[in-house]
Amino acid sequence: MENRREFLRTMAGLTAGVMLPVGWGCRNAGPASDQFGELLPLRKLGITREKITMLGVGGYHIGWTTDKDAQEVIETAIEGGIRFFDTAHSYGKGTSEERYGKYLVPKYRDHVFLMTKTQAPDGDSLIREVELSLRRLKTERVDLLQIHSLKNPEDVDERIRQGVMGAIQSIKESGKARFIGFTGHQSPYAHLRMMERLPESPGFSTLQMPLNIVDLASEHSFVRQALPVAIENELGLLAMKTLADGRFFGRKQVNDRVPWETDAPVIPTHISIREALYFSWSLPISVLITGAENKDLLIEKIALAREFVKLSDEEKDQLLEKASQAPDRDKVEYYKKIET
Repeated sequence: MENRREFLRTMAGLTAGVMLPVGWGCRNAGPASDQFGELLPLRKLGITREKITMLGVGGYHIGWTTDKDAQEVIETAIEGGIRFFDTAHSYGKGTSEERYGKYLVPKYRDHVFLMTKTQAPDGDSLIREVELSLRRLKTERVDLLQIHSLKNPEDVDERIRQGVMGAIQSIKESGKARFIGFTGHQSPYAHLRMMERLPESPGFSTLQMPLNIVDLASEHSFVRQALPVAIENELGLLAMKTLADGRFFGRKQVNDRVPWETDAPVIPTHISIREALYFSWSLPISVLITGAENKDLLIEKIALAREFVKLSDEEKDQLLEKASQAPDRDKVEYYKKIET
């Protein structure tokens, strides 16, 4: 426990380095804004010169919720000051990208940071997937393209053997993606292997992975193992599963087709949503990507972002203690698949 506390104290100074002061880039002292309204606070994206909003919309939910709710989430995000939008080629079998192409890109493309991802197993497939993604999104380029869902070190090596790294770099060189990165939620060791291989293929700018309070207590922790190495590599950190894909709750209803109940409640029994998100925002992340199948869930997160104050060392210690007492923590992080 003491080692984890010391780790968080080390991270605190790095977090300050990615946060931008209110009013950055503005002539007045107020928050940054554009023609659609006041933006959420901005953070630096790794070594790029991009400044992105600290909260982003997760595209997975855009793909499976109703068309009406998807549109409302997008409009609510814009009104609430979010300018970062995530999606992937596979989300909703293309529905997520198509809805962005319908409701986001035509009106807001010049004002948002747009990211998509590809899980293609080889270089040729990656090129085809990206071309289809761009057509769905109705744009000539994305701001960020990421190699999606790296599973383990062997998966990293195999995709590299099959030409994925060269293909994604060619997409970047063609101007169809401004930046490139990689993601994964199953194993921090996949990310460690990918970062070992980065010198062979320079130009990667981001890493997206689960970063939450329960992960910190895990033996196979993304926060403690992959995050420091990512910082050494100057990668912009995109936080996902900050509520463990909803499994912090005792019950979760995905939709009429995919319901489940969980037996590992952590929130609100032990930790509040506010505490969970503030923990993740207190790490040196660039953006927290949240899934919302309706606008009410997003409004809640927008309010928390506007009110955010970095947790003190004492607050982090208390939160870590509460998380360590939560039952069945391993069941919460069901998405981790560690091969031993």
